[in-house]
Amino acid sequence: QTLTAYLVPFAAMNLWHGALSDAMGRRRVVIGSLVVLLIASVGAALATSIEALMGFRVIQGAASGVGLVVGRAMVRDVYEGAQAQRVMAQVSALFAIAPAVAPVIGGWLHELFGWRSVFGFLAILSTLLLVWSHLGLPETLPAAQRHPLHLGRLLRSYLETMTDGAFLAAAGAATFNFLGVFLYISSAPRFLLEHLQLRETQFLWLFGPMTAGMMLGAAASGHLAGRLSPMRTLGAGYLLMLGAAAANGLFHALHGAAVPWSVLPIAVYSFGMALSMPTLTLLSLDLHPTRKGLASSCQAFLLTTGNAVTAGVLAPLLNTTPLRLAIGQLSLALVGLGFLGIFLHLSRRPTSRHPATV
Repeated sequence: QTLTAYLVPFAAMNLWHGALSDAMGRRRVVIGSLVVLLIASVGAALATSIEALMGFRVIQGAASGVGLVVGRAMVRDVYEGAQAQRVMAQVSALFAIAPAVAPVIGGWLHELFGWRSVFGFLAILSTLLLVWSHLGLPETLPAAQRHPLHLGRLLRSYLETMTDGAFLAAAGAATFNFLGVFLYISSAPRFLLEHLQLRETQFLWLFGPMTAGMMLGAAASGHLAGRLSPMRTLGAGYLLMLGAAAANGLFHALHGAAVPWSVLPIAVYSFGMALSMPTLTLLSLDLHPTRKGLASSCQAFLLTTGNAVTAGVLAPLLNTTPLRLAIGQLSLALVGLGFLGIFLHLSRRPTSRHPATV
């Protein structure tokens, strides 16, 4: 219940963080959200009733998405071309790794110190980020480039962005690629405890290789920026994702679940996903260069919605067997590839205003 109380405002506010930063500046929105997150984390740690805990979780959710949304917009404010891909690779790695690492850290904190320690840890982390941002975070959006919070114009901008076929295709490709990883994150308890017969303290069997794959994939994306064209980078990413998911399905069609063979394809898939994510993120942001914050908000909203559907619907349907999970991962990657094909088709129209490369 507290997770739902967190995720609903998290998804809803993802639509607004970017627009607020387009109007007020990036730095002010980041620092303000960190202050709110710190207060909510302390409140949750000290909560004496479930109602109070739920309320503070709602506030946490509303403030937490700012880093993902505004961080991506800030990268595009400052960097162009290959350098933008290098920096976006680092940002994408952090936000892709977080859902994999967080359950491990939270599980150990809960095991050693109880549930309040999780929120205490978040309060300490929020404090450190707040101090760091106050001292070192520059403003990347000049006042002359900001857009006033005029409701009518804002709604028109949302409508323009969320009905832009090329934007939806690029963002959809990135979303479905990541859902191939998130399917296993949301199915981790059943996959590890029931299918692999591991203990609760052995979740690193999944999250360790998955995190390593995402870190290495992001590093490879940054290294290849300027050396390999964006389309070739995407081609390599999809080759790895589809190959790994197919191998995952073939193994579980012939064998029962076993470590390390059941987790190695997930690591390779994660590498391919992280390799392609920065390029897809930049392609979609570049379609709306004057409202990068709002476009980043729409990206994050689509991703968060996909995560919610995967956790609530797909994971319970597919995690009954390892083979179903593998087929689900392959299907999600194929949908992502289909969205990339739509983006390329739309961007190559003679009358299109959309660029085909970063």
